[in-house]
Amino acid sequence: MRHPQCPTPPDGASDPLPVRGNLPAELNAFVGREDELAEVGALLESSRLVTVAGVAGVGKTRVATRVAALAEKRYCDGVWLAELSAVHDPELLEHALMEALGLTDHTNRPPRVTLVEHCAERRLLLVIDGFEHLVDACAPLVRELLRRAPGLQVLAAGRRPLRVDGELIFPLDPLNDEDALELFTTRAAAVRPRFRLTDAGRETARELCRRLDGIPLALELAAGRLRALTTEQVLHRLDDRFRLLTGGSPSALPRHRTLRTAIGWSHELCTPEQRLLWARLSVFAGQFDLEAVEYICSGPGLPADSVLDVLDELLAQSVVVREESPVGSRYRLLDTVREYGAQWLRATGDAERLRRRHRDWYLGLATWCELDWFSPRQAEVAARIDSELPNLRRAMECSLESPDEVHLAQYLAGTLWFYWAGCGRLSEGRHWLEHVLEEETPYDHSRLKALWVLGYVAVLQGDRVGAVSALQECREEGERSGDATAAAYAAHRTGCLSLVTDDPVRAEELLRDALARYQEIGELNSNVLMAQVELGMAVAFRGDLDAAATICAEVREICEDHGERWTLAYALYVLGYAALESGFSGRARRMIGEALSIAHTFHDLLGTVLSLELLALITVVEGDAVEASALQGAADRIWPSVGLPLFGSAHYGRPRAECEKRARAELGDARYEAGRRSGRLLEPAEAVVRAMRGTGTTVCGEPSPVGDGGSGRAEDAPSETSGETRRPAASRTPGRGGPELG
Repeated sequence: MRHPQCPTPPDGASDPLPVRGNLPAELNAFVGREDELAEVGALLESSRLVTVAGVAGVGKTRVATRVAALAEKRYCDGVWLAELSAVHDPELLEHALMEALGLTDHTNRPPRVTLVEHCAERRLLLVIDGFEHLVDACAPLVRELLRRAPGLQVLAAGRRPLRVDGELIFPLDPLNDEDALELFTTRAAAVRPRFRLTDAGRETARELCRRLDGIPLALELAAGRLRALTTEQVLHRLDDRFRLLTGGSPSALPRHRTLRTAIGWSHELCTPEQRLLWARLSVFAGQFDLEAVEYICSGPGLPADSVLDVLDELLAQSVVVREESPVGSRYRLLDTVREYGAQWLRATGDAERLRRRHRDWYLGLATWCELDWFSPRQAEVAARIDSELPNLRRAMECSLESPDEVHLAQYLAGTLWFYWAGCGRLSEGRHWLEHVLEEETPYDHSRLKALWVLGYVAVLQGDRVGAVSALQECREEGERSGDATAAAYAAHRTGCLSLVTDDPVRAEELLRDALARYQEIGELNSNVLMAQVELGMAVAFRGDLDAAATICAEVREICEDHGERWTLAYALYVLGYAALESGFSGRARRMIGEALSIAHTFHDLLGTVLSLELLALITVVEGDAVEASALQGAADRIWPSVGLPLFGSAHYGRPRAECEKRARAELGDARYEAGRRSGRLLEPAEAVVRAMRGTGTTVCGEPSPVGDGGSGRAEDAPSETSGETRRPAASRTPGRGGPELG
């Protein structure tokens, strides 16, 4: 938008025309927000009405006035600030704007006429702050002023937009981590001139800033507490943040002097329905979606068909934040806003009902996600659980609070086996599984499932003692109680334990037994296919690579029929190993490249590091010992995050030992160790990208065709399936939670 030219000084004048307006001088340094200032300034170049919207205390006023000050010289007739928070009567709005513009009128004309006449021939910027409670009166007034005064621009700062035609809205987020830390330390130094952050103190301050959501008002109030407390003491007292964070500057606006008052200002401007939804939304942890809100938060005083409209208003008022995620649009309350809502929810006496309703929804969600894991939607399921993890944790915590509901926590922890084992969450899974099993409960299906999942996680972590304890208990109680499913899973995971502890004969026996049990009860899912892959490994370790390849080729076909990817990666691992041992390194590289891509997509560190180990061997076989040693070093760095390297197994360790033997022989000890050290410097994601070179597969993308892969015997030969992409079988509509369970 082109601006009218301001008049130039008359000939002979040495000084520019004075800048007019009433912007207050800044009393302390403005910190950070360079990008935001530039973006809002750019919006003012293209629109006559820009609104900076955000939650209470996020710094809307400071950003708006800073932008106005930076643009001040562009406005011949000045930049004028109208602070409206103290104006409670809409009929006084026009008088407040006249006062802000320095106008007086002794006639009996309506004040709106005076405002229009004053602005009509002038080039000025009007900054309107704190208009939320007057939006119904403010919007039509701003609309008329802009229509009648072509030289006028308006920069508004408030919780919600004015919703006037042509308005551009800039949602102001909390400070980023670095700006938040800088603001806190700058304000702390103003309170305590000798304040300095040590390395340890810096981490404490970072955590404090994070806990306060990067909200500038909260950070300034926290810094003010350093007159009497240390940073550590302030952090430890944040559980009662509304009592702690008081005592703002006497010169600040009344609504900004305490955090409770700032948030309360927003709360007072909400309708009863909006306040009720705000309170009920406080049961969520982290992000949530619309369907969860409609199920959990509807009820007395808030019919289900009204939830969307009320949520939309809370979004408009910056109480709720909208965020884009890998699973689509999500919503979130800042921690401070959520805690305020939680206090109101407790006051309504409805907190316990809402917590159980929340728990029931996420039990249903986990159930559907477990079913959908065996489908083409595996990646979507993984992303969904990633985004819902804070709510799933809260659901488990809720169930653990009552002895009568511990079985629900056990059910939830066990149902998430695919996430713990398949998405790189072994450590957290172990924590929850052990925690939910601490309580003495009957050996029902939920407890038995948690036991075999715990045993599975312990196997993958290389903890033989923990695995034997959990799996033996599960199998004995499953057989005693007639729970055929639990007994089958216990036999399966015990076979897996034998496999990683170098007893392939016992492993084959147990795995064949488990597969027979699965067939008897009609079980078919990723676990069953994994049992077949592990059987293939046991057969391979006994020296029959042809039989192993046949088993895993069948698994591969079933996986492709059902769109299953996670187990497919492990089947490809066996097929790739068989191809390499048969002398077909090109075929092996493509297969292991696809396996690595899948594992990396799911954040499956075990699948990732096993694939890296085998790619290192393929690389040295193909003649690049330096690169092979670097890939081994990259694997060295990842193993501590997984568990016991290669499970301490000689069979699993065979590719690594063979690679090291060949690379040392070619490079010598010094060059080999140097290559390993260079690989250890790679971040896991960098190592994956490096290892994928030449595999014909892109990282986190669709894998390239890898040919037949059946027995791995025909090097690069065309086959019936070569180059094809099998279409997945039809499957269910994704689940979105379920009925209340209690």
